[in-house]
Amino acid sequence: MPAKKLKEFLDRNQIKYVSIHHSTAYTSQEIAALTHIPGKELAKTVMVKLDGKLAMAVIPASHMVDFNALKNAADAGSAQLATESEFKSLFPDCETGAMPPFGNLYGMTVYASLAMAQDEQITFNAGTHHELIRLAYKDFERLTQPVVAGFSKVARGVAA
Repeated sequence: MPAKKLKEFLDRNQIKYVSIHHSTAYTSQEIAALTHIPGKELAKTVMVKLDGKLAMAVIPASHMVDFNALKNAADAGSAQLATESEFKSLFPDCETGAMPPFGNLYGMTVYASLAMAQDEQITFNAGTHHELIRLAYKDFERLTQPVVAGFSKVARGVAA
């Protein structure tokens, strides 16, 4: 079952979504392989710090964050990866590393990669390591109001 907070939020906003169950997997590339979803179509949530403040960067599973581009997109002086200890307690209803890309539910800004915005749908972890949610990208964008920018690039050794 998706994180209760997320499910209630989607239902309250009358969003149509599909839950996809899979065996336990921890990396976005492993999830993509298990569910037969191309890595470029599966969103991963990367926790970042922009000028010391936590934010979510939502990128395709086959990509990595370009921190210089994210820093510029956020008009920040610094951009870096957040550590698990810095964000774990903010998501009590989620398994660590399986946070859905709805930072607005947790009081933080969401940055969505331009590469994600080009797809009709977005598929992402639903708060666990064994369930995904797929919904229309336009619904995700309407609900989270992300800052959309080109701050991700295909990871080395990963098929685009």
